Amino acid sequence: MPETEPAPSPPCGTQPITVARMQWPTAALLAAIHSRILSENFGCEVRIQEGDLAATGSSMGATGQPAVAPEMWIARVADIWNAAIEAQKVRQAGTSYVEPVFEGWFVPDFAVATWPSITSIEGLKLHAAELTPGRKPRFISCPIDWGCSVINRNLLRANGLAPLFELVEPANRFELDTLIAEAVSRKEPILFYYWQPNAILAQFAFNAVNLGAYDKDAFLCMGRQVCASPVPTGFAPDPVVIALSEWVYIEAPQIASYFQRAKMPLAEMNAMLRALSEPGATVETVAEGFVSTRGAVWRPWAGLPVEPEAVVLDGVPAEALAE
Repeated sequence: MPETEPAPSPPCGTQPITVARMQWPTAALLAAIHSRILSENFGCEVRIQEGDLAATGSSMGATGQPAVAPEMWIARVADIWNAAIEAQKVRQAGTSYVEPVFEGWFVPDFAVATWPSITSIEGLKLHAAELTPGRKPRFISCPIDWGCSVINRNLLRANGLAPLFELVEPANRFELDTLIAEAVSRKEPILFYYWQPNAILAQFAFNAVNLGAYDKDAFLCMGRQVCASPVPTGFAPDPVVIALSEWVYIEAPQIASYFQRAKMPLAEMNAMLRALSEPGATVETVAEGFVSTRGAVWRPWAGLPVEPEAVVLDGVPAEALAE
């Protein structure tokens, strides 16, 4: 009697895939999105586990659970993360986002339409006097008690922009957002600091300013109250990774490969955060919407072909008109 071939190993391994859901919106969205994709496309039994950076990192390093933490800001828990790596209980599967830098300077798209070169430092210098004739254009920085306010002051000096812009340092996050929204509503050309992922960058249309390459030594000086000779530099990259327990690589290599490819573009997350701010929206409904409509982004993560988007003309699918 011929021997029967052993059944192929299940793609998800022999135990449920636990996914850490952190308290902040981006991490919660990533947990919901990955859980849905693993369940619907790999047939995994997925369980959500509430957590935070420190507790999740410690648990993964000690027990290998949860299996996945989709958004680990490892610089914030460096000691815990390094201990887990040394214990060979966890690996960095990949980065959570396509882009490595999360802070920057931005200008509104309507200003770029008039002065295309203001997405560069040289363009800002050239056109600063034209942006708001009769007065200096505003640079809206972060609240004065935030570390980025010191960095922004030094960056303005380093790039020769301090004499050309009026520095505005709001009292808090609410005032920062209000100042930006009011300027956009007035079509006022402004330069401002912000970070991603964030809903406000999807709510309005902005272009990032090219600050040049990151220079570690120059950036260290940027964070000092007294930086005698500031030198231009981009913002520092922040390591944000998908943490994967070691056992996943051994028992479920297909799932490990999925997470190695699963980098979310910041623009996609910005759009989801904006959707999450709409009345009645939840993490689950926004995640479902992403999986339903953004296959062009996530299907390559799963090794699936990208299906062509349906074309609708006057509310009727194009295929129906062709029949």
